[in-house]
Amino acid sequence: MLIVQKYGGTSVANAERIKSVAERVSKAAKQGNKVVVVVSAMAGETDKLISLAHQISSNPKEREMDLLLSSGERVTSALTAMAVEELGHKAMALTGRQMGIVTDTVHTKAKIEKITGERAKKALDSGYVVVVAGFQGITESEDVTTLGRGGSDLSAVAIASALDADMCEIYTDVDGVYTADPRIVPEAKKMDKISYEEMLELASLGSKVLQTRSVEFAMKYNVPVVVRSSFNDNPGTLVTKEDEDMEHVVVSGVAHDLNQAKITVMGVPDRPGIAAKLFRGIADANIGVDMIVQNISSDGKATDISFTVPKTDSKKALKLTQDIAKELEARGVDLREDIAKISVVGVGMRTHSGVAAQIFDTLAKHGVNIMAISTSEIKVSCLIEAKYTELAVRVLHDSFELEKAA
Repeated sequence: MLIVQKYGGTSVANAERIKSVAERVSKAAKQGNKVVVVVSAMAGETDKLISLAHQISSNPKEREMDLLLSSGERVTSALTAMAVEELGHKAMALTGRQMGIVTDTVHTKAKIEKITGERAKKALDSGYVVVVAGFQGITESEDVTTLGRGGSDLSAVAIASALDADMCEIYTDVDGVYTADPRIVPEAKKMDKISYEEMLELASLGSKVLQTRSVEFAMKYNVPVVVRSSFNDNPGTLVTKEDEDMEHVVVSGVAHDLNQAKITVMGVPDRPGIAAKLFRGIADANIGVDMIVQNISSDGKATDISFTVPKTDSKKALKLTQDIAKELEARGVDLREDIAKISVVGVGMRTHSGVAAQIFDTLAKHGVNIMAISTSEIKVSCLIEAKYTELAVRVLHDSFELEKAA
């Protein structure tokens, strides 16, 4: 078998943990598998580099930031290859460039366009364990790029697809995907398997187990992914295609996201093209917008438009929105960051009614006010005040009896 294993920052946080990773890799190789290892930077390293950059410049160029931040994974890949060699295997560390990961030119959150992987294939055929620096690639013009927070997950899934691997194992500090955050809900259960669609919703809704884009890639190219802990040998959670068993479970999990900010444009003229102009400006700045709520004006003259963006982009989005609001002759712009998004997810919601009503009833019963709502076939999300986050997660988990999940 060809296995791609990805290890996150906590799994490679220091020399001892890197040695433990090498032992796990060695075990897989001794079983006759070809192994590709994708590693993140050591825990805290990326934040340290970002801090250093901001000590030098208040607004560092994104091109240089990518070059700087890619160094963290390069350090880990070299050290991991050394550790694997110490256990008697041939090992080769490769950068994203050497792996042949070609991306577009959007610095700090580049998209992968292709992976050649020729050097890795030759190394695997020659009996090497290949260790790849995650989170990075290179443009056609040979500028280093990074793939955004959690980008090593995307590197691993994309490499697994490019090499036609039999399995992509994501090793992290949790031993699978849970029905809710166990730190908030001690009764939360680990799921044996979950559909790509459910995992995609949970990832995009605040679950930090997998990067959203990595799940999209896995779903698009049908890459089987297992989420496991690097600290024990417990079976993990398989992320795979939806099957009939999954539809019998109405709700699979409750997710929460505190990385949300709400921007409201007040007193916007109620005429065609206003929303298009506002959100085109936000999109051109590569800022993702999630929930959008527009109040219907009673007099046909002015309305309010509210939308949410990642908190990390809130200041940038606020400035852009203020500039656009002046052009639109809006009354003003308000930013609110003390909010959270609570989401209930499950493929079974397609064939079961009443889920939304149960969510709203449960939150109302516990005095939690809902500011905005968004839905899809398999999820309902509510925007609430951040101070009610843990309460909302617990009562919804209890309401849907997820502690009884298999």
